Amino acid sequence: MTDTLALPPPADAVVLFDGTSLGPWMKRDGTGAAWPIESGDMITQGGDILSRETFRDFYLHVEFLCPNLGPEVTGQGRSNSGVFLQGRYEIQVLDSYGIEDPGRGDCGALYNHSAPLVNACNPPDTWQSYDAFFRAPRFDDTGNKIENARATLLHNGRVVQNNQEIPKQTGGALDENYAEAGPILLQDHGNRVRFRNVWVVPLRPSGADHY
Repeated sequence: MTDTLALPPPADAVVLFDGTSLGPWMKRDGTGAAWPIESGDMITQGGDILSRETFRDFYLHVEFLCPNLGPEVTGQGRSNSGVFLQGRYEIQVLDSYGIEDPGRGDCGALYNHSAPLVNACNPPDTWQSYDAFFRAPRFDDTGNKIENARATLLHNGRVVQNNQEIPKQTGGALDENYAEAGPILLQDHGNRVRFRNVWVVPLRPSGADHY
């Protein structure tokens, strides 16, 4: 897949942010989301937000911009945010540009679970894209989990997670109700990270052994 910046949502997509309204989003307490919108972008401020609609298996497209905070800011302080799949599994958002050996806390990581295969980061102050294909955990008829969640992630069109198993939720997750559908959660980690063009295509559970 090539770089997917400004990729328009397909006809069957659930559009979560089109540059004009936060109507599809809410705060963790269920009240309306209140992130500022500037020039068609929403900017992290005032706590996490999550989609009102929930999803099981899906394809998520999201674009983000990490501001340049200067060389004096290092590590997890460099424009930190995150995208939580089902509100449980975090894809790290961070200014990791130029890092030769990215780890489990860098941009494109499944946070604390799996480092990105390559560092696909653009420089700060430039737009980037995530395309995530998520397969929810599977359960037997008695409610026992028989397969963990899996995700394939493209960062700026490059594969950085390949059908990666995710055994458990990330710290800061909404819950541990793995059998239930969950929202898309965007994290406010104290930096003014921008998001735009956010949409989800729900996927059928049948025929979805690999994404």
